[in-house]
Amino acid sequence: MSTPATAPGISKIGQIAIVVENVDRAVAFYRDTLGLPFLFRAGDLAFFQCGETRLMIGGAAEAEFRHPGSILYFFVPDIKAAHAQMKARGTEFRDEPHMIARMPDHELWMTFFKDGEGNTLALMSEVR
Repeated sequence: MSTPATAPGISKIGQIAIVVENVDRAVAFYRDTLGLPFLFRAGDLAFFQCGETRLMIGGAAEAEFRHPGSILYFFVPDIKAAHAQMKARGTEFRDEPHMIARMPDHELWMTFFKDGEGNTLALMSEVR
């Protein structure tokens, strides 16, 4: 597939914004429960690093942005171990890790949970 000459050159997601009601509670979840590296806080916004992607957590000043976010799928090498560790930290999962699809060289596994703000998130893993 060729790239149009006018393409903006998008190559990866640089940042994802997650709307929350309580920034302090969200910081505690993403830092302490998920273990994401906390970068900095600027007013009502908090920033974390997740691989090459930065997560911005904050309140929405405008009504059009006050809604649950998209599902983020956090890739982990060992989904059962990550699930057990997060459960021990108080995360409530809506299911156990389970296989979603069998690929030629691995199985795709997922499990879903909510952060303290009610956003649905997931862990995903490629099990060989």
